[in-house]
Amino acid sequence: MALPKTVSSFLRSPNPATFGALANTINNKRRSMGRRAGKARGPKLNRVPEGPAPAAEVVVYFAEDRRKMYQLEQWLPVFEELHRRHPVVIVMRSRASFNNLSERTPLPTVYTRRLADVLELYDELDPKVAIYVNNGVANFQSLAVASILHVHVNHGESDKVSMVSNQAKAYDRVFVAGEAAERRHAAALINFDPARLVRTGRPQLDLKFEPVLPPSARHTVIYAPTWEGENDFNNYTSVDRYGVAIVRQLLARDDVRVVYRPHPRVASSTTLEVVGAHQEILSLIEQADPAGGHATAMEGSILALFQECDAMVTDVSSVGLDFLYLRNDAPLFITDRRDDPAQLAVDAPISGASDVIDSTSIGRFGEVLAARLAEDSRMDERIAMRRFYFGDIAPGESTQRFLDAVSEVAATRDAMIARLPHRQTHASAAAAASGDAVGDVTPQEAAEVQNETPTVDESVAQQRPDLVAGH
Repeated sequence: MALPKTVSSFLRSPNPATFGALANTINNKRRSMGRRAGKARGPKLNRVPEGPAPAAEVVVYFAEDRRKMYQLEQWLPVFEELHRRHPVVIVMRSRASFNNLSERTPLPTVYTRRLADVLELYDELDPKVAIYVNNGVANFQSLAVASILHVHVNHGESDKVSMVSNQAKAYDRVFVAGEAAERRHAAALINFDPARLVRTGRPQLDLKFEPVLPPSARHTVIYAPTWEGENDFNNYTSVDRYGVAIVRQLLARDDVRVVYRPHPRVASSTTLEVVGAHQEILSLIEQADPAGGHATAMEGSILALFQECDAMVTDVSSVGLDFLYLRNDAPLFITDRRDDPAQLAVDAPISGASDVIDSTSIGRFGEVLAARLAEDSRMDERIAMRRFYFGDIAPGESTQRFLDAVSEVAATRDAMIARLPHRQTHASAAAAASGDAVGDVTPQEAAEVQNETPTVDESVAQQRPDLVAGH
């Protein structure tokens, strides 16, 4: 029997990079086997909690495991604000994600594994709007309910190819940041109705954060690479190509403080080259002169770091655009792992207002950075590019646009329902007609949560009565 690629690579070359990738792979397999351990007790994992469900005009549907919790977490403060206007309930399909989320938000949160129970919950809540922060396949189970208007909001604004999915056709509305996103949809999709797109800016960027970095006399430069994606065409990471060289050149400057903040999934990567480069970067920062104040920031919101940064180095991802929105007064560097500047200009217009790092320019990166820190000659370009991606929305205005857009969708739904000659009130009955309501839990899935009873987060009223009272 052939050994897995990671194992065979380690046996051929037992170095820190292959060992790190092998360790990550073993841990992933161990978690998977742990979920399957134990005797299955049948597929009936009910469930909607006993007692009345909390009031809801909006459901936020999230079916992913904990690895993708970052997609939901960045929206939580915005959803808490929305809850004051339209009561919100978060519907979770993963027990581990539910347990994690219950500690992070006072919003009412329901875990229910079986699709039949999700549909029964929708019958009880009778929500007007369902919101989705990703394009997970399980979203289509919620989309089966025809009495709701379904809104996709995504979990960021970036030029990655994954930002536009043909699944956009399934949603009644797709909230986007601005003109760039509209063009992205027009270029990628055929037979798509652009009237579904609604510009709302970037509500997550309206949040205020306390400074987390201590003051420094040095220029603070943040290196924030993305992860390698699930496949090559969605791989934009610079960690394996340029990451070590970028950090070395930053550390070589005695007027720079380096902050390394990779995508959360870089640390759990099983790609040998990414693991090796990530570990080397961590080692370089750890061994650097302590007087430099260099730091690795693996936890917390990356947005909290921005106000202390004088420049950013990143990849094609939402991080660079977030920095553009909040800090268009600071130089921005974008990497190009494919060494194709013409294609990069098409795929990521932000590169036209940034300095690009590729195989031809990586050797001069330190010099270019020094020049930009001394005289920022590209600020006007970045300001124009910010308008292209986000419009003329000032920080603080996106949230209001988002709230108003949700209210408009809710009112439209009510008007549409009122015009129906008769209304199908049972979501479960509608889905059962297509044969999708039962049989979606295997004995292995049942074992994952045996002896556990799904529940509503009962601490809402105690923690934040202002969110619940009057709604």
